[in-house]
Amino acid sequence: MSHAAASAVMGAVFNLNHPAHVVHWHFIKLPLANVIVIGLMLVAFAVAIALPFPGAARRAAARRGADGSYPVAGHPPSGGAGR
Repeated sequence: MSHAAASAVMGAVFNLNHPAHVVHWHFIKLPLANVIVIGLMLVAFAVAIALPFPGAARRAAARRGADGSYPVAGHPPSGGAGR
C-alpha cells in the first residue's frame, strides 16, 4: 500500500479536522489524551503497589515450615547479611 493510500485510509478513520480538547490547570495545558494516559499509569502504579507479589503467601508458608512455626526457637529469620 502506498503512502498516499495509507494516509487516505487513516484520514477516513480519524477525523482530525477539529480543535483539540485541552485540559487547563493553572499554567499547565495538556491534551485530554495525555491526561487519560497519565491517569491510567497512576492507577496501574497504585494497583501494583497495593497487590501482593504472586506466590508471596506460598513462600512465607515454606519459610515458616509445615507446622507454622519458625525453625529457630519460634522467632522469624533475622534477615541479616549472613543469609
